[in-house]
Amino acid sequence: MVLQRAPERAILWGYASVINDRVIVLMNGIQVAETTVVQDSNNKGVWKVKLPAESKPGPFEINISSSEGSFSLSDVMFGDVWLCSGQSNMDFRMSQVNNSAAEIDDSVAYRDVRMLFSKLVQSNTTVDDVQVNTPWIYPIEGVVDKFSALCFMFGRNLQKHLGYPIGLIESSWGGTRIEVWSSPTAINSCSGTSPKPVKFPQIPADNGVLWNSMIHPYLSMTIKGAIWYQGESNSGRFDLYKCQFPAMINDWRQQFHSASDGETNSQFPFGFVQLAPYRNLSDSTALAGLRWSQSTNIGYVPNVNMPNTFMAVAIDLPDVNSPYGSVHPRYKQDIAARLALGARNVAYGEHNVVFQGPFPTSYQTDHAQNLLTITFDNGTSHLQVNSNDGFEVCCKGQNCNAWNVWTPSTINSHTDSTVSIDVSGCHGAQVISLRYLWRESPCKLKDCPLYSSHTMLPVPPFELKDLIHSTSIIG
Repeated sequence: MVLQRAPERAILWGYASVINDRVIVLMNGIQVAETTVVQDSNNKGVWKVKLPAESKPGPFEINISSSEGSFSLSDVMFGDVWLCSGQSNMDFRMSQVNNSAAEIDDSVAYRDVRMLFSKLVQSNTTVDDVQVNTPWIYPIEGVVDKFSALCFMFGRNLQKHLGYPIGLIESSWGGTRIEVWSSPTAINSCSGTSPKPVKFPQIPADNGVLWNSMIHPYLSMTIKGAIWYQGESNSGRFDLYKCQFPAMINDWRQQFHSASDGETNSQFPFGFVQLAPYRNLSDSTALAGLRWSQSTNIGYVPNVNMPNTFMAVAIDLPDVNSPYGSVHPRYKQDIAARLALGARNVAYGEHNVVFQGPFPTSYQTDHAQNLLTITFDNGTSHLQVNSNDGFEVCCKGQNCNAWNVWTPSTINSHTDSTVSIDVSGCHGAQVISLRYLWRESPCKLKDCPLYSSHTMLPVPPFELKDLIHSTSIIG
């Protein structure tokens, strides 16, 4: 297995029958911790110890003993532990990605990436004991094939860069809403309700049932951070997701911090994937709205509502011919690479690492020329413009909440850090709002209109509102 490395201290916990018994922990034959068995609220004997902060990767042998006997954990490594959760795109297997055979062959070389498969189990009450399908294991053919592709490739990228072990806990379930992964505290902090879910066999739908059984049991574990790929099942009420998502993140952080006796950071880094393209429906903007809600309608992270978070933009990775359905793109390598860039910047302090494409920071309207000029990254970005489309405007007198009032607008000209949009489609009326890539599937593969010419990261979707009254800064 992998336990969390220094400066944090890893925690071990378990059960025993003899109350007040001594539990002694040895690492490589040296005693490092001792505790007493206590009785919990369920009249069970439980124990918990903190190991010394360990920066050496290992391997170690850990022996735990009491009057009842002893057992050992062998080949224990110390590194960073990441929790991977969400719905089917997180559940998407290594055997399903593009070039899966080559990816699986490559994976077995990464013995310092260790995986834990959570068992698919739901519960109406909180569960304390971890339930797993496959205990901790390093990647071997026939096992890694069934592990989350995004989770493993993310961990593989980090291990390759950091040079020390990475532990990965997969705890995901296809088709699930954010509500099933949220505690009552998180759910109650957001007013409003999602549409009543259509219940499918074997897909949990009731609030909190996976929080109880697939997140809560891990709370005592010291972790480095979490990554998340979910949201498709909440696209029917994307305005509520704007509250639900940061509420869940904040709650997970506080719960892990408390249960680990302060070892897991109360602001641990949290990465997520902005939803990828889906169907080719020109009149459907539900996924576009959900993408915007994922960043609390700001368009980038970290932001004031979502500190210490990072986002992988996937808007240019459609896979309409995916044999697993177009909602499941096979390009998990690209998404994992972008997530790893975000982790390096946010979780590991490499602030020179860019993980998101250019973003608009100001705009200026030229009414005489019918142009709206947008400046990206305060004029410091380096844009690559592949085409002149992707933009739409809503004009004064129109209801901008209706999808069919938006007028396509083309790029008239551009510089390294600006694009000028032709807004003559408003026929002399003032432009109220402008948006970019506001469709389920707005681009061809790796061919959106705007990228960074330095990093080749796409400009993420965005929406500018109230252009009549505001003047410059977005977000």
